[in-house]
Amino acid sequence: MSLFLAKRFATFIATLLGASVLTFLALEILPGDPALVILGIDAPESAIAVLRLELGLDRPALARYLGWVSNLMTGTSANSYTYKVPVAELIRERLEITLPLAVLAMALSILFALPLGIYAAQSHDKSGDVVIMSASQIGISVPNFWMAILLIMFFAVNLHWFAAGGFPGWSSGVGPALKALLLPAIALATVQGAILARFIRSAILDTMREDYVRTARAKGLTRRATMWRHVLRNAAIPVVTIVGLQFANLLAGTIVIENVFALPGIGRLLLQSITNRDLVVVRDLVVMIAAMVVTINFIVDLLYAAIDPRLKPHDV
Repeated sequence: MSLFLAKRFATFIATLLGASVLTFLALEILPGDPALVILGIDAPESAIAVLRLELGLDRPALARYLGWVSNLMTGTSANSYTYKVPVAELIRERLEITLPLAVLAMALSILFALPLGIYAAQSHDKSGDVVIMSASQIGISVPNFWMAILLIMFFAVNLHWFAAGGFPGWSSGVGPALKALLLPAIALATVQGAILARFIRSAILDTMREDYVRTARAKGLTRRATMWRHVLRNAAIPVVTIVGLQFANLLAGTIVIENVFALPGIGRLLLQSITNRDLVVVRDLVVMIAAMVVTINFIVDLLYAAIDPRLKPHDV
C-alpha cells in the first residue's frame, strides 16, 4: 500500500508541476499587458511602468514562475489585479458555491441514472430499454446551456417557482441557497445523467454475459439475487471510473452554467479573470482545478480496492 501511495503522490506532484508550467507559459504568450488593461489604453507610460513594477511584471519570466510556485507551496497567494484581495480568499469564497453545485448535480445524476440504467439492462431490447436509451440520447444531445435557458423560461419566467439567477448566500439559510442551486444542478446533471445511464446499462449487460453469472444462475440463484450479489458489484468498477471523471468535469465545467444563472462561483471567476487579464487568479484557478482532478482520480483508485479486493494494491 505504501508503494501505491508513493506512486500516486509522485503522479500528483508531476501533474501539478506540468499543469503549472503549461499554464504559466500559455499565459505568458497571450497578447496584452495586464498593467495596460488595468489602467486603460490612455494611461501614461510612466504610470504603466510603475504598475508593472508594483505587480512584478518587470521581473524575468523564470523568476516570476519560481516565485509563484514557491507561494503555492507555502500556502500564500498574491493579490488579484482586479479585486485587490488575496487570490486564496477569492477562490475560497467562490468554492462555497461551485463545490455544492457540483455535488448536487452529481447526486441528481446518480439518483436518476442508476435505477434507469439497471432497468434498461434488465429490459434489454424491450420497450422500456428503447425508451430509456432514446431519452438518454436526447439528453446527451441537448447542450447544458440550452437546458438551462429552458429551465429558466419554464420554472422561473412562467411558473415563478424559482429565481432566474443569482445566489442569496449561505447566510440566508440552507433552504434558499439550495433552491438557487437546484436549476443549475439539473441543467448540469441532464447530460451527465444521460451518459451515466447508458454506461451503467452497458456495464451491467457486459457483466451479465460473464461465466460466473451463468454459473450462479445454474446453481439455482434467482435472477434478482444474481443481480444484487454478483452483477451490480462487478459492474460498479467501471461505473466508479465514469462517476469520478464526471465529477471532475462538473468542477471544471461550470463556467457556462454559472454565467447563465449569474452564480458567483469558480467558473464565473475564471471567465472574468481571463477577460480582465487577471493572470494571478487564472494561474491559481487552473492549478487548483488540476489538483482536484488528480485528487478525485486518487480517490477512485481507492474505491476500486473497496469494491473489488482483487484490485487492492500491494507493495512489490
